[in-house]
Amino acid sequence: LQFNLKRMTPRLISDRLTYICGAEEIDFEPAAVTLLARAADGSMRDALSLLDQAIAYCGGKVKEGQTAAMLGTIDRDYVGRIMSLLATGDSKGVIDVIREIDEQFPDYSRLLDDIARDLQRVAVYQVVGASDSENEYAEADIEGLAALMPTEDVQLFYQVAIMGRRDLHLSPDPRSGAEMTLLRMLAFKPAAA
Repeated sequence: LQFNLKRMTPRLISDRLTYICGAEEIDFEPAAVTLLARAADGSMRDALSLLDQAIAYCGGKVKEGQTAAMLGTIDRDYVGRIMSLLATGDSKGVIDVIREIDEQFPDYSRLLDDIARDLQRVAVYQVVGASDSENEYAEADIEGLAALMPTEDVQLFYQVAIMGRRDLHLSPDPRSGAEMTLLRMLAFKPAAA
């Protein structure tokens, strides 16, 4: 037998995990469930396994900070700061934030994924005037970045982010690979007319 299984969207996985936590009377934070849904990468089985791990790791609850630590994800505040620094072209600020992040032994691949995901939301907002509210980055933040960043910068930054993530294993170490990816975004930014 051959089964052609489709990947589930993070929204569907998140909704199901929320239902399960409610039915089992497990105290949870919605942002933590969103982290688990994204980490499951389209697999409900993996999501359920991660939920079990998070419940054990967080002492019977599912809290965002502890779940992020369990998954090795980077605090959303750092991603937001990097997005703002990219929008303003602040290279030194980007390096300073990476230095702060590095103290937590982060997953740089996931950092570049988060940045690419947010850039995609900014690009959609620039074209449509709205963005999905599925992710935890507030619509107002996306709107602000969409106004601040030229569309060509957003497209370039997105491309550099996904290429940098793809090539991260080729860098001497993950931190330097992520740093160079972010600096490349700013170095190749189109010149003003």
